[in-house]
Amino acid sequence: MARGAAFLGTDYAIMAGAMSWVSERHLVAAVSNAGGFGVIACGAMTPALLDAEIAGTRALTDRPFGVNLITMHPDLMELIDICGRHGVGHVVLAGGLPPSGSIDRIKATGARLVCFAPALALARKLVRSGVDALVIEGMEAGGHIGPVSTSVLAQEILPELAQTLPVFVAGGIGRGEAIAAYLEMGAAGVQLGTRFVCATESIAHANFKKAFIRASARDAVASVQIDPRLPVIPVRALKNAGSELFTAKQREVAQALDEGGLAMAEAQLQIEHYWAGALRRAVIDGDVEHGSLMAGQSVGMVTREEPLAEIMATLIAEAAAALAARG
Repeated sequence: MARGAAFLGTDYAIMAGAMSWVSERHLVAAVSNAGGFGVIACGAMTPALLDAEIAGTRALTDRPFGVNLITMHPDLMELIDICGRHGVGHVVLAGGLPPSGSIDRIKATGARLVCFAPALALARKLVRSGVDALVIEGMEAGGHIGPVSTSVLAQEILPELAQTLPVFVAGGIGRGEAIAAYLEMGAAGVQLGTRFVCATESIAHANFKKAFIRASARDAVASVQIDPRLPVIPVRALKNAGSELFTAKQREVAQALDEGGLAMAEAQLQIEHYWAGALRRAVIDGDVEHGSLMAGQSVGMVTREEPLAEIMATLIAEAAAALAARG
C-alpha cells in the first residue's frame, strides 16, 4: 500500500469513489481526515458550484483530496482550470476516454491524472496517453458500470500494468480482506464508495441510509438498455419504482430521436441529467421510491451508520489481520 499512499499523499491508499450528491465537502473531508483520499464528485455541477465546493472542502481538511470530472461535461475545460486555480493535486476523469486537449490541460495545472479503465486495451491506451494512475472498476460497483467483474479485470490488468504505474482496484469491496488480496496481486490501493455512504459525516438523507442498511447484495441490480442506439452505460442501484422511471425516460428520449428532434449527443446528455436528478431526489430529498438508489453489490456489508474514522480503522485492521494470518 505504500506506493499508492505515496502517490495520493495519504496514510492509506484507500480512495473514496465519487458519488454525485454524496461525495461533497463533508464526506470528502472526513475520508481525508481519516487517512484516506476523498474525491469530490463534480458530476453536473456548474463551474461556480465546483469552485465553492473545493473551497468548502479546503476549509474542513488540510489533507489531500481529489476532484472527479465527467468527460462529457460541456464545461470540462473550465472545470479543469478551476481545479488548477485551487491547486487540486489529483484530477480523476470518468465517463470515457479523455477528450482532446484535456490531458495536457490537466498536466499544465501540475495535477496528477487518474483515469478509469474497464478493459486492458483501454488501460494500455490511457498509459500511452500519459495518465499517472488507473482505477479498474468492475461491474459489482454502484453507479455507472462496465460489463466485466472486478476479479477478472484485476487478473487481466494488474500483471500487465501494475509495475508501470499505480493501479487502484474498485467494485464490490466492502471488507479489509479483499483489500489485502488485491494488494497482494499488485494493486497500489483500492477505491470504495458504497461502504462510505452510511458514514455519520455523509449528508445522505436518513431514508437513503436506511435503504442501504436494509439491502442485501442481490438488491443492487443493473439498469436495462432498451434502445441500442442510445449509448446508455448501465447503472447499478437498489431496485425500486425509480428503475421503471428510467426505462420510461429511455423510451421518451428514443422517441425524440425517431422524430428528429434530438441529436445523439444531446440524447446522451439528457440521460445523464436524468440520473443526476433522480439521485438528488433520493440522496437529498429522501425519496427512496422514485429516486435513484445507486449502490454497489457490497451494500450487504453496510450494516449501520458509524463515523468515517471507524469505518477506515475497521478496513485497515481487517486487511492487516488477513496479511498477518498468511505470515
